[in-house]
Amino acid sequence: MSRFVVKTKYHLPVYRQRIYEAASVEEACRLAVDDEGWEDEEMDSDTWGETFVTGISENAEGAYQGVALMIPAAFQGTLQRKADLFEALVVLIREPARPMGLSRHKFER
Repeated sequence: MSRFVVKTKYHLPVYRQRIYEAASVEEACRLAVDDEGWEDEEMDSDTWGETFVTGISENAEGAYQGVALMIPAAFQGTLQRKADLFEALVVLIREPARPMGLSRHKFER
């Protein structure tokens, strides 16, 4: 039987609420996003994300040892799975729709 070192994560939302003086909603949002001060941060433990696998290796004694293995899609984070599916769909959409059996050259004539 093999031994696996598995690194898992979950995202814990951290938030802050501050007042920004701005001429527009967009400017207020930009000020908030660019603000690097987080000394008044709060953790939102009621809405943490799912647990997902970020790394796995076989027959290792600790993290970052042994050979890294592919993580099965079902154990990757939902956001990563959606991004991978979106990328595959974009590739399919970029291919021109053409009847089966015709080359691209014949189809475009």
